Amino acid sequence: MSLFPDRELLVNLRKELHKFPEISGCEEMTSTRIGRFLRELEPDRIFENIGGKGLAASFRGDSGGSRVMIRAELDALPINETNDFDYRSSVPGVSHKCGHDGHMAIAAGVAKNFAAARPARGELIVLYQPSEENGRGAYEVINDPLFESIRPDYILALHNLPGFERNEIILRDGVFAMASTGMIIELKGRTSHAAEPENGISPSKAVSRILKDLPVLAHRKVFRHFALATIIYVKIGEVAFGTNPGEAVVMATLRAYDNAEMENLTGMAENLVKAIAKEEGLEIIVKWTERFPATGNNEFINGILLRLGKEAGLSIKHMEKAFRWSEDFGWFTKQYQGSLFGIGAGKGHPQLHSPDYDFPDDLLETGTKILTSACRELLKI
Repeated sequence: MSLFPDRELLVNLRKELHKFPEISGCEEMTSTRIGRFLRELEPDRIFENIGGKGLAASFRGDSGGSRVMIRAELDALPINETNDFDYRSSVPGVSHKCGHDGHMAIAAGVAKNFAAARPARGELIVLYQPSEENGRGAYEVINDPLFESIRPDYILALHNLPGFERNEIILRDGVFAMASTGMIIELKGRTSHAAEPENGISPSKAVSRILKDLPVLAHRKVFRHFALATIIYVKIGEVAFGTNPGEAVVMATLRAYDNAEMENLTGMAENLVKAIAKEEGLEIIVKWTERFPATGNNEFINGILLRLGKEAGLSIKHMEKAFRWSEDFGWFTKQYQGSLFGIGAGKGHPQLHSPDYDFPDDLLETGTKILTSACRELLKI
């Protein structure tokens, strides 16, 4: 049986999803469209509203065997699309600029394959996860009571990667994508007249120190691998030339190679800014958001992907270093044997999150075949 029986069906689904994107946490119509597709395949069971707008379909074999899960993402990005093709985003300011529309279509292709030929044993779960872009979705899915009945033995996902040869398989054992988190620093002093700054407590000096010292923190020798602290936003006071400011906000994105080094980096960063605030006589609140654990790949699963890629005659790229960006698939690999692998979208293809990006439909066949074959291998265990 062909592992890619209906290209036109998946291309049309991908373009429909592209035309009607929804941002993280608002994927209601996207979930409805996917649910409609899955119901036509008559899975053994559909699970709705997992972790928010998520859903999953189950395809069962005989009793025994492993439970294997594949994950695709439902959400789009708050980016205005600049492409002018007929299926361009119909939602102003929102578009699929990370290729989640293509990932969903690939997962639909895998579901179609298993609907046509149920596994001999075990169970395949096709999971459509909400809110990947803000780091909340996988965590919410795992902690949803509905997830208890579909917890996997193995879990796989893929991501298209511009900058690599079209259809090249990108693998890395261990950490594939680094950990990251957003840091929000709120400083509060006391306003005064701009003519009498000595009567107030301005956060301006503290902000200046944080902007200088926080990025340098990540370069300390305590970190064995790559670490980075990037200032992304600063606000001091208001546009009022007669007022000496009393409040400020600084935001930064922290990145580290793995979860242990991320814990170390966040602890050092919090201690640093609190010490600065105390020295400057300011109140401080530190908040954390958009936490992404490091995505750690399973060597055994990668071995299967490597062999399948070679058998398919595909180019294989082994990454020497982990990717600096983060993926909330790391929440899954913290608990389950899993692997996230890449498929090259093309050397000159527009980069992810660019306004002119579009998922290459050529990847649908490769993704569907590799994931279907890998799942069948794992279901034999």
